[in-house]
Amino acid sequence: MLEAIVDALHDPALIRPAALSLEIAAATLVLHFILGTMIGWALARPRWPGRTLLDAIVTIPVVFPPIALGFFLLLLLGRRSPVGQWFDSSLGLSFVFSVEGVLLASVIAGLPLVVKPIEAAIASVSRSLGEASRTLGRSELDSFLFVVLPNIRGAIVAGLVLGTARSLGEVGITLMLGGNIVGKTNTISLEVYNAVFNGEYERAAVLSGLLGLVSLAVFAVLQKASKPLPN
Repeated sequence: MLEAIVDALHDPALIRPAALSLEIAAATLVLHFILGTMIGWALARPRWPGRTLLDAIVTIPVVFPPIALGFFLLLLLGRRSPVGQWFDSSLGLSFVFSVEGVLLASVIAGLPLVVKPIEAAIASVSRSLGEASRTLGRSELDSFLFVVLPNIRGAIVAGLVLGTARSLGEVGITLMLGGNIVGKTNTISLEVYNAVFNGEYERAAVLSGLLGLVSLAVFAVLQKASKPLPN
């Protein structure tokens, strides 16, 4: 087993998947924080037009098989679809078999696990502290940024940890949308898939262990960041 670990760590073919996985994880973490807080805040506000639809869209990755969701995204964002053609012609973005597709798959896969804890925390805090802040003359934005967000730090960290862990292990959506192109869109998770498919179980075990260590490292960093600063 030790020999398999050494061989896997010294494999030049692992450099690109490892670098891509770290880049995607970092970008996903930032997007999860931004989208998670915005969508969580929106869903925490009761009874507004479109709330149910937004909630359903966010929740789909939890209840829908990833490989099927990836297939529908492939149809929706493909170059022959109106949506895919618009992204390509207007923004120069192509999500099919590209790094952008891998990032989109990563964000989609983990977003529900970020949004739901934040939504519940905002709904709880905004009834007391948020309303008190607004009665003291603070705007809605100031109340959210300087009163609500600092008091839901724990929920944000919990959501980011869950979302990042889910995104790091994503295979189904990534396989369909980003592809499994060696040297371009193959992440560490897809390398695990490839290793199992080729019967290289020791290599798959080593790569799975690396994914676990990265997840633990992200958890440790976020936990440290969530602690209040000393006075």
